Amino acid sequence: MTKEQLLRETDVFLLDLDGTVYVDGVPVGGMRQTLSRLRALGKRLVFLTNNSSKTEDDYRAKLLSIGLYAEGDAVYTSGMATAEYLRAHCAGKRVFLLGTEKLKAKFCAAGIVLDDVSPDILVLAYDVELTFEKIRRFDRFLRAGLPFLATHADAVCPTADGSMPDVGSFLDLFERSSGRKPDVVIGKPNVYMGDALRKFAPHAHMCMVGDRLYTDIRFARNCNMRSILVLSGETKREDVARASDQPDLILSDLNEIF
Repeated sequence: MTKEQLLRETDVFLLDLDGTVYVDGVPVGGMRQTLSRLRALGKRLVFLTNNSSKTEDDYRAKLLSIGLYAEGDAVYTSGMATAEYLRAHCAGKRVFLLGTEKLKAKFCAAGIVLDDVSPDILVLAYDVELTFEKIRRFDRFLRAGLPFLATHADAVCPTADGSMPDVGSFLDLFERSSGRKPDVVIGKPNVYMGDALRKFAPHAHMCMVGDRLYTDIRFARNCNMRSILVLSGETKREDVARASDQPDLILSDLNEIF
């Protein structure tokens, strides 16, 4: 597929963050101008992340501070998608959310009842405020057989100081201790996040732009979306030939679309 055809046929660009629009908080090349040109063409921009330790407000503030966010843009996180899933499929259920205080506040604002004493459902998010007492209590309910959701399954989270353990690493811990795997994983590359986005922008032709084959590009394939792989982050060109998840377009970085 050519760049011109993809631009013409896309209404909404779903933009991964670190490695795609910025690296360690620094915009990739002329990203500000590139995003402005996409908006000028009438394209909607949705910044999409699996990271559920932060809220959409946190990401919006960060993107504004580096000049990448504008009126009409949106942020969508795996935490938001998980809240949507719970409202749609588990209405009225009490939720033990292993997550940050900010994410808990967002769940409460969405009408989700949080209860870590007598829960009906367990949700594992990226909890950077984790304590052993939280782990112990969550594990006890896992061993009791309660339904188990995870916001995403990324093994590590990239930071300026190197990778940190992410939800996928904690999933391994809980599987070892309780024998349980999550019943549902919401974030990329799974379809649940795509389903939530379809409600957010019905009938739109979407294109996922990201730097990871096994999350971003697989997500696009699972959700029947177009995809652009950018080589400004994790994936190298030599990785593509041996991958089962093939993008519609490969660019050195998103700026190359123009």
